[in-house]
Amino acid sequence: MFNFIWPLVLIVGSNIIYQLCAKSIPSQMNTYASMTITYAVATVFSTVMFFVTSKGESFFRNLALTNWATIVLGIVITGLEVGFIFAYKAGWKVSTLSVVANAFLAVALIFVGLFVYHEPINWTKIAGILICLTGLWFLNR
Repeated sequence: MFNFIWPLVLIVGSNIIYQLCAKSIPSQMNTYASMTITYAVATVFSTVMFFVTSKGESFFRNLALTNWATIVLGIVITGLEVGFIFAYKAGWKVSTLSVVANAFLAVALIFVGLFVYHEPINWTKIAGILICLTGLWFLNR
């Protein structure tokens, strides 16, 4: 059970800090300069954590396992981060941006699950979509 819960706690805790940081990037700072520093720190942190958690695995052997998904993930994470920073610079509130974005994401992923992974869509998922959309309506009133 712990292995199921701790990643969720990490995601939620990190996402809270992420949103606070993204909103706190100085508006006059070039977003891509900010991202360069962010990813330099992430590179150092990830490298250190690899050696802390690798149990003697070869770093270069793991690099050889890289496929398209790792590279595309780097590009889309940049898009995700830049999107949040630009949205905050445009005036979105920290209390609504993530909720709105994640509600749309949840709805979109139901269809990705259906069409890409052949996951069934049922009445509870349709009800979930309606609840998400209703929640967005209430949030933006």
